[in-house]
Amino acid sequence: MPPPPAKWKGKCEFNFTACNNKLIGARYFHVHGNGAPMDEDGHGTHTASTAAGNFVAVPITWTSHGTALAFGSIYIRAVALGAYAAMQKAFCQLLCMNSGPSYGTLSNVAPWILTVGASTTDRRLRATVVLGNKEEIDGGQSFSRKTFPRGKIVLCERNGWESSVLPTIREVNGAGGAAIIFVNQEPEGDSKVLPTVRLPTTLVGYADGLKIKAYMNSTSTPMATLSYKGTVIGDDRAPIVASFSSRGPSLESPGILKPDIIGPGVNILAAWPISIEGNINTRMTFILGSGTSMACPHLSGVAALLKSVHPDWSPATIKSAIMTTADVVNLSHNPIEDQTLQPADVFATGAGHVNPSRANDPGLIYDIEPKDYIPYLCGLQYTNREVAIITQQKVNCSEISTIPESQLNYPSFSIIFGSQVQTYTRTVTNVGEANSSIVVKISPPPGVHVAVKPDKIDFTESKQKVTYGNLQPSSEWCKL
Repeated sequence: MPPPPAKWKGKCEFNFTACNNKLIGARYFHVHGNGAPMDEDGHGTHTASTAAGNFVAVPITWTSHGTALAFGSIYIRAVALGAYAAMQKAFCQLLCMNSGPSYGTLSNVAPWILTVGASTTDRRLRATVVLGNKEEIDGGQSFSRKTFPRGKIVLCERNGWESSVLPTIREVNGAGGAAIIFVNQEPEGDSKVLPTVRLPTTLVGYADGLKIKAYMNSTSTPMATLSYKGTVIGDDRAPIVASFSSRGPSLESPGILKPDIIGPGVNILAAWPISIEGNINTRMTFILGSGTSMACPHLSGVAALLKSVHPDWSPATIKSAIMTTADVVNLSHNPIEDQTLQPADVFATGAGHVNPSRANDPGLIYDIEPKDYIPYLCGLQYTNREVAIITQQKVNCSEISTIPESQLNYPSFSIIFGSQVQTYTRTVTNVGEANSSIVVKISPPPGVHVAVKPDKIDFTESKQKVTYGNLQPSSEWCKL
């Protein structure tokens, strides 16, 4: 790889030589820890290798200490403040947190941030439970096994993330158990977040778990066999929104639909700083990781690719291209589902699932300049000082024509209706062919009337801007 560009001003703060032409910088921002940007929990290595790794990832360490989270209004969040500054120079995206599936559990919802949720891929690591009554139930297992040992199989209800799974595995292993069948609880539904463990296990969804329990209660001598089927590609229900992916609406700014997008974030294979086998003489330093943290680097990679093809695109343009070209159907061309295997709503999917190929040619985009956020922030009734903290410039909101949240030139609409007709506008920029026409197609939710004027936009040149308006009377949430 070529060396970093001459304008690169980053630093490599390791106590030893670790940076090279690929890992060009490493900084330490945390007030605690060892004082070096070493990855102490594996999170940074996993996400960095997802965003910038090769087909076979090379293990590198990268700090995850640069992320700080706080709670409250947008302006006091360290992440939002840093993101606003970064947005003026580069693209910025962040995870939406792992607090789903309850509504209103999002974080990182500032409109200059691309808020990313997590979904599954079409790859299944299948381990089937064959019950004594010959019924087969497909689950998941992170390690391939040709055979499973004979002995007692323990059925456990899974409670939370891998941190809660590991003590259970140690206890079962210590008691002489041969294998574990983990069963999701109802909130997790069919989301199969596989623990990376060596003991034979399989994880089944909530509904399948009920079937296993019913069989166990039907006989005095329940029997089961675990059969590993290996990697299966082509799950036509993918992508499915993960149960843990935080949901909207944004409680801080309901007029901005969040999350913005979903991307692959379940059972993502990527680099890990140490061998999970505890063997120092191996290069098998990879692990399956799940979370919105795993979805974010996928979007980072997409954004980097778009910027390389379109170097003149602004961060808002890249964000718009990603959102307006997203998929709203799964591989079987049905609506994207959530962990209940029912159609997911917009507070789970946002604009939909990222489609990198389509994002490269969106036709038109919704651009936002950094200064455009000031009328929005003033409209949220932030004080001059609060707006100045975010924008790092002096602001007097009394001298600014404020706008309601839904009037920001965002690539989506999120509106709470009352009894009056509401009108909002958007300005689109042609990034497609110079002579082209766009015809409006409206698919409103039941009970919502939406009218767009004009209903056809004719472009005659590249980068031409056209403004349209929509009128929406109802008492429901709506996304156009």
